[in-house]
Amino acid sequence: MGNILVEEKQIVVPGEVLADGMDFLPANGAFRENDKVISMRLGMVSVNGRLIKVIPLTGKYVPRKDDLVIGKVQDMNYSSWFIDVGYANDGMLNMREATSDFIERGAELSKYYDIGDFVAAKITNVTKSKMIDLTMKGPGLKKLVGGRIVQITPVKVPRVVGKQGSMIGMIKQFTNCQILVGQNGRVWVSGKEPTDEHLAVEAILMIEEKSHVSGLTDKIKSFLEQHKGKMPVASVAPKPVEKPFVKPKTDNQGERK
Repeated sequence: MGNILVEEKQIVVPGEVLADGMDFLPANGAFRENDKVISMRLGMVSVNGRLIKVIPLTGKYVPRKDDLVIGKVQDMNYSSWFIDVGYANDGMLNMREATSDFIERGAELSKYYDIGDFVAAKITNVTKSKMIDLTMKGPGLKKLVGGRIVQITPVKVPRVVGKQGSMIGMIKQFTNCQILVGQNGRVWVSGKEPTDEHLAVEAILMIEEKSHVSGLTDKIKSFLEQHKGKMPVASVAPKPVEKPFVKPKTDNQGERK
């Protein structure tokens, strides 16, 4: 008979015993030693049935196939755009994956996506050397016009989204904003009114800051109810999107294998 020794969403440190006995299994961030499940990182406990994992409190974005990401166009050549997705290497978006429209060879690519534009894209492939291929073909994938970009810690994305989208759905309902959350920690918020847009941003940043707190959904709901229609637009600015190191490119880059 096994016993779990920690509570859901409890903060634990490396080496802390999470459970004893063979009834519980270690998942990400945990390991087994004899009959004990032990944390291997500083993080928050998450229990799903018999699985115990430790969600890190901080961490950089690691790109994975099928991730939805929000990126910024950094450069382009005759056949591709290079998109900053918050990783050391930019993602590459070629003409075939950029739009359903036919693009003639030699066309001015900036007519579609210009340097500085933000886009919602999907990762189609990550090579062994961590080169990233992107597509703009799919539901919700588009150029992001207007709105605000907020940067949060990528590991906090599941908390911002909530179970089955419950948390982000609640923010949308209270603020009437369009919101897209990228797995790379970038969030696009677009509202009809600046006050609604700002309230959504503040709620998202509050979730990031208090992601380890129990009863967070109720706290966010109370915050939204209290501040709806009362949020001063200029009180707190969202975190800027910082550009990580990007490997220089040449004009003759083609498709990666």
